Amino acid sequence: MGEHAEEKETADQATKRKIDWRAGGGRAAGVLAGVVRWIGLIFAAILVLHIVFVIGEANPDNGIVSFVRGWADGLLLGFKDLFMPADAKLRVLINYGIAAVFWMVVSGIVAKIIRRVGGSN
Repeated sequence: MGEHAEEKETADQATKRKIDWRAGGGRAAGVLAGVVRWIGLIFAAILVLHIVFVIGEANPDNGIVSFVRGWADGLLLGFKDLFMPADAKLRVLINYGIAAVFWMVVSGIVAKIIRRVGGSN
């Protein structure tokens, strides 16, 4: 009876040590997809904040405004001179706005791909 009890404990311990890698991968994919979505949202928010600063005629020498402008210019990619209306504010609104939408769409698509590949719903 002592040997049988030891076998049962060993089998129970082995069961407890098994790891469901598929479930863990799904959770990891969900977390990674969430991070990608947040990054896209932050990028879009920086671009929108720059639009607000330009349209509201914020002081370009202000530290916050120049910091946001630097990041926004880096996130603009190829959208800077996509449309060239005569009004500078309209130009910023259109081009930076399109870039913000781009980041939201791309981050959403990439997050969806990560979830599908990772097995997360």
